[in-house]
Amino acid sequence: MAQQDSDQQESVAFVDDVTDAAEREAAHRERGTSRPITVVGNPVLHKECQDVTEFGDELAQLIDDMFASQRTAEGVGLAANQIGVDLKVFVYDCPDDEGVRHVGAVCNPVLDELPAGRRVLDDSNEGCLSVPGAYAELPRPDYAVVRGQNAKGEPIVVEGTGYFARCLQHETDHLYGYLYIDRLSKRDRKDALKQMAEREPRYPVVPND
Repeated sequence: MAQQDSDQQESVAFVDDVTDAAEREAAHRERGTSRPITVVGNPVLHKECQDVTEFGDELAQLIDDMFASQRTAEGVGLAANQIGVDLKVFVYDCPDDEGVRHVGAVCNPVLDELPAGRRVLDDSNEGCLSVPGAYAELPRPDYAVVRGQNAKGEPIVVEGTGYFARCLQHETDHLYGYLYIDRLSKRDRKDALKQMAEREPRYPVVPND
């Protein structure tokens, strides 16, 4: 996801993605290698990714590379298919609306269906590293819960509010083959693609054939 210029049905233990956030992000990034970003039109972005089934060194290295790539592109979230890898994993380094920094990685994410009382829509602008330079208003719930696994295959639950909730929804969408522009009206999607065409990406991208 591009950076912009509670009541629960059951009792769950949410992952602590706040403690030592800066140190953990820096460690991932320093171990990783930045890769170019795939952009809209690349086939890997437009289909559901494969489940992560191997939780070993290759996955750990992929996550490190994703953090490095996210930092190069100045993003707050990145899905594996945005660097051309067909696996259900995303990373994030994203503040919530209170300015609290959240850092983590989620494999095989699934968004909880929210009860009606928690579905308060926020129609803020949204952008995407795979649609560089474009932004559009997109209503999304201002609260999100994602269930998945960490890099070791252990079950985790991540809770997000405000901008961070938007990030969790945006990145989960990626892994099921949806870009945020797919949720826009035809007119707004056309405008977003026009914005992209008129601006040079500020980070390395993979050109589409």
